[in-house]
Amino acid sequence: MKKVLVTGGAGFIGSNFVLKSLRDRPELDITVLDSLTYAGNLGNLAEVKDSITLIHGDIRDPASVERAVQGQDLVVHFAAESHNDNSLKNPGLFVETNVVGTANLITAAVKYDVRFHHISTDEVYGDLPLDSNEKFTEETPYNPSSPYSASKAASDMLVRAWVRSFGLRATITNCSNNYGPNQHPEKLIPNTIRHILDGKKPPVYGSGNNIRDWIHVDDHTEGVWSVVNKGVIGETYLIGANNERSNKQVLAAVLHQFGLAEDFFEYVADRKGHDLRYAIDASKARDELGWNPSNTNFDQNIKELVKLYSKLSKE
Repeated sequence: MKKVLVTGGAGFIGSNFVLKSLRDRPELDITVLDSLTYAGNLGNLAEVKDSITLIHGDIRDPASVERAVQGQDLVVHFAAESHNDNSLKNPGLFVETNVVGTANLITAAVKYDVRFHHISTDEVYGDLPLDSNEKFTEETPYNPSSPYSASKAASDMLVRAWVRSFGLRATITNCSNNYGPNQHPEKLIPNTIRHILDGKKPPVYGSGNNIRDWIHVDDHTEGVWSVVNKGVIGETYLIGANNERSNKQVLAAVLHQFGLAEDFFEYVADRKGHDLRYAIDASKARDELGWNPSNTNFDQNIKELVKLYSKLSKE
């Protein structure tokens, strides 16, 4: 599978997938399809701009999708509206992009017999109690809490239906919270760093006790390739790094790098429907595919991100 179409390849996770894939697999012929909304940034791909083909197109447009998919060996589908706050303000956009856009892609993938890998989220499972040891597995029932997670749940179901009804050669991964370079400043870690660099206290929703399972974006990339290369068609695999931290603990890790007190933040009104806790059981990917995360030193990774964003703020 040399010819690879990456949808949403100018966004945070998609661009990191492109960069690491080309570093480790220089034989790949990668095409990026991206509508370049506020979340897409061509600067994320600057170091490989001469090594990829860029298509400025929208997955909501079937004609654009067909032209992009035809002739590819593999589609890795990252493109999505993904910010929960925005989904509460404009849920229709999330349905159009995440549901209709995915339907367009899998229809084209069936037409041209292209291998398809769908990127999803652990948020489709809803949330878990803060005081439990439960974790999401591939058998956990879907229970989405927001328009964003509901639209991703719908797109997952479409992929499964196309596998069974039309012979789509597809796999799905549901991943936990990603962090790393090039993340949009609306997200928790870069938002926290940006506030501190501006001399402001970073905000934390509600009590700050909501827990997320954090994974470095490069580990996500390798998890995807493990599924693409070794996974069973029609199967779903959960990707996580067993790195649960509350939002306040994440803030504390960032604040520590700046030499600031752990209470240097301000509480803000909680988000509507804010999920309590996410936790991934990635044993299926580990046991069946041999995948394991390798970038597991969270504090060191936060240190590197603080250095990166501090440098960028001075340029």
